[in-house]
Amino acid sequence: MSHASDVTSIEDAKRLIEARNLDYIKVGLFDLDGVMRGKYMSRAQFFGALENGSGFCNVLLGEDCQDQLYSGLDISHSGWHTGFADIPVRIVPDTCRAIPFEDNTLLFLLEFDGDAAPLCPRRLLQSTAQKARAMGFKVKAALEYEFFLFNETPQSAREKHYRNLQTFTPDLFGYSILRNSVHSELYHDLLQLCQTMDLPVESIHTETGPGVIEAALAADSAVNAADKAALFKTFTKVWAQRRNLMATFMARWSEKYSGQSGHIHMSLLDLEDRPVFYDPDKAHGISRLQRHFIAGQQHLLPQLLAMMAPTINAYARLAPGFWAPTAASWGVDNRTVALRVISGSQAAQRVEHRLASADANPYLAMAAALGAGLYGIENKLEPLDPVQGNAYSQSASNQPALPASLAAAAQALRASAAARQLFGDTFVDHYAASREWEVSEFNKHVTDWELARYFEII
Repeated sequence: MSHASDVTSIEDAKRLIEARNLDYIKVGLFDLDGVMRGKYMSRAQFFGALENGSGFCNVLLGEDCQDQLYSGLDISHSGWHTGFADIPVRIVPDTCRAIPFEDNTLLFLLEFDGDAAPLCPRRLLQSTAQKARAMGFKVKAALEYEFFLFNETPQSAREKHYRNLQTFTPDLFGYSILRNSVHSELYHDLLQLCQTMDLPVESIHTETGPGVIEAALAADSAVNAADKAALFKTFTKVWAQRRNLMATFMARWSEKYSGQSGHIHMSLLDLEDRPVFYDPDKAHGISRLQRHFIAGQQHLLPQLLAMMAPTINAYARLAPGFWAPTAASWGVDNRTVALRVISGSQAAQRVEHRLASADANPYLAMAAALGAGLYGIENKLEPLDPVQGNAYSQSASNQPALPASLAAAAQALRASAAARQLFGDTFVDHYAASREWEVSEFNKHVTDWELARYFEII
């Protein structure tokens, strides 16, 4: 036992730690916002947790991404009324990875357990994938992310109040060989980090925008793909800050540029690993099952949007002409719609879910995309007519409208019978409340736009 990728069991994990003579092991879990929280554990404590589980303060279920406690919300699993007791967590042995810049310290992912399990993003996706298997399907998925890189540090960005930040490169220059050749060492360094940590990148290139990069991760099963996406986001930020740079996955950091996406590519296979989305006798190879899958996604997009666009800022990305969808539309090889069918062969046939933003929790975004598709198959739903050409310029009458704000999206999720059927009342109520908290926090603040528009004139 010498490689982290060989670990599949508790005993494997113990043998590898002993072989490497590690005194401390790093563990982490992803909260509702997709933020990785964790700590170092001694070998003895870790071995005990492997066998018997461990605990984390339940504050992780009751605070936002700025560590502010949700207040005034009816949340039963966290808050002062609970005394902030521990909630059980379990170590997932087969998520073991070595962190190369920490002298190959091992990292393991955790999951919320016990009564908190329904609120665990990873377990929510896991149960959705299990539902797919019970229906006779395996899931193949991959995510691709856009992120902006800055010549800034956390300190300098705060000192500048996040204004006049210096991007890593200037101007708009998509697919630039010049940029990735001049900075090739940086690209190769990131690619090597991802390869070493089992986060393989299928392709990487500059996007249209100053300092923006797009990385497409290799496809895997649903939970593995989400693990890799969540870790990619986390360790890309770590990689950048270790070089006195900053990477942001904020949905849209400037009104001057397009937002940043977290597109989800997804297809289904039967239990013998045969793709089920392709039918050579149908138009564009779209099988009956893929048609129902698209229909379910289209039907539930407005109800599940808060799981794919989870922040106030995410709705600034959903603007016409900025490479993000503005309605629950679909089409064939059309990048102006929400659901892009990629066709051509049995191996390639899939749906690219273009609505999710880079700031979305990949576990929740993928659970929403998969759950909605399975809902369509279960109910034999039919999609509306596909959009041809520019979806932005076409009538909204044949494209279901999306909630225009996080407040509206949270309300739609809370009211959704389908969401409760797919994900359970515990998750829907807690998550909707957390998004409503985000709205209430934003509403306390006066923006630069309001000051510039109203201070003198009104």
